[in-house]
Amino acid sequence: MVSRPAAGYWVDSQRPLASLIFLLPLLTTYEWGVRWFNATHFAAVRNGADTWMQTWLLQVGVNRPWVLPALIIAVLCVWHLVRRYPWRVSLDTLIGMFSESLLGAILLLVIGQVLSLSLRHAGWMPSETITMAVPTRVATAVGFLGAGIYEEVLFRLLLLPATFLALRALLIPRRTAAVAAVLMTSLIFSLAHYVTPAGGETLLSLTAFTHAAQQVATTPEAWFGFGFRVLAGIIFAVTFLLRGFGITVGCHALYDLLVGVLMTPDA
Repeated sequence: MVSRPAAGYWVDSQRPLASLIFLLPLLTTYEWGVRWFNATHFAAVRNGADTWMQTWLLQVGVNRPWVLPALIIAVLCVWHLVRRYPWRVSLDTLIGMFSESLLGAILLLVIGQVLSLSLRHAGWMPSETITMAVPTRVATAVGFLGAGIYEEVLFRLLLLPATFLALRALLIPRRTAAVAAVLMTSLIFSLAHYVTPAGGETLLSLTAFTHAAQQVATTPEAWFGFGFRVLAGIIFAVTFLLRGFGITVGCHALYDLLVGVLMTPDA
């Protein structure tokens, strides 16, 4: 007989401290991996969202790569402290968070496969070709861990609340503002995959945003990938709002690992 999770789990798993402890192994592995591949494959391994935020720090005079992960840890700790949550996390909570993350990743994978097969069966499904300069599966996995962490930091932990507050400042009703914030940030999240984070180009610049939108609009092969990423962004946003930051990162990272490593044949 399978026991049901205790009622406290659904609350404990959303707390910042649980997210921090759950994410620390992923964050440590990613940061160590980026430095391991630094000599010859640094640009290919480091995640785009990470690169953008590191660039923003450089623009304000901070040139230490460790500052960004330290800020993430600090934000979660301060958040937990301000809310006066208890400073304890059970092993059962962490196991449950991993299980939820894996289930969410599998469900997203199934949704993507069903949509893809349906379009192929209908006779229209151009293939989107994505070239990756990452040399090994280990490096690929490191990059996907970074995507799960830093894309969720940027788009869900930072951009989603900021967009919601900006819409509320315009006197838009709470529910409408929440829905609009989810849709807007999911659209930006999808477009970000068509922006090259090189030469200091930032995601939120009008030039980068417009160029990415034009690229997608004029490339039929990109339409399915773009649409699915919008849908994935919505799912990640709803997961963030309902189940917390840690599970959202876990779901994102595990999905990328399933699709990009386990299900991808060797070249």
